[in-house]
Amino acid sequence: MEPRDVDACVDLDELYVAVVADALDMVGLRNQCPSVTLTARTGIATLHGRCRTTAWEDLDAEDPSPYELELEAVDGCRPGDVLIAAAEGSTASGIWGELLSTAARNAGCAGVLVDGAVRDVAKMTRMGFPCFARSVCPYDSQHRQRVTEVGGAVQVGGVTFRDGDLVFADADGVVVVPQEVEDEVLRLATKKIRDENQTRDAIKAGMPATEAYARFGVL
Repeated sequence: MEPRDVDACVDLDELYVAVVADALDMVGLRNQCPSVTLTARTGIATLHGRCRTTAWEDLDAEDPSPYELELEAVDGCRPGDVLIAAAEGSTASGIWGELLSTAARNAGCAGVLVDGAVRDVAKMTRMGFPCFARSVCPYDSQHRQRVTEVGGAVQVGGVTFRDGDLVFADADGVVVVPQEVEDEVLRLATKKIRDENQTRDAIKAGMPATEAYARFGVL
């Protein structure tokens, strides 16, 4: 499925994980945030874009073609993509680091989400490359882990990520928006931000919280 352009009236930079999760609740999708913690490793606390998915596996033998599919995935990134590395939380190696970040950035990649370990954190931090990951590990992935599929549906913390889905990450966690509900979810999230702003302003001005909730319907 080719990802669609985001509605021009929606500012993705305005959105954040909690409000997107609330909008997903409104359309009946109540399990779109992975149950595992992916921490911002390079000092950049927000990230959003379209998923570029990779599935990973641990190895117990020498890999005859190390790095082949992971390089294919990185070179196939399009501007605004977020590379998803679904490694089931493995700490066998640091599957993402400085060189992949450099190549991904050259392709326009917005950042990476790794359900596993990364390395070269200091170098990625100096680059300013957004990286959310479960853990860190200094080992090279060669003969320890490899990509098994690029572009397929993958699981991270009990949630399905598909190529082209929108994903958001910040200090509250990660949330993914399936493409079939994207337009409605973005509209609802944008509206809730406006309603929350009205509620906040009213409470700051002295309105009791119960009255503010009765008037604006958000909390």
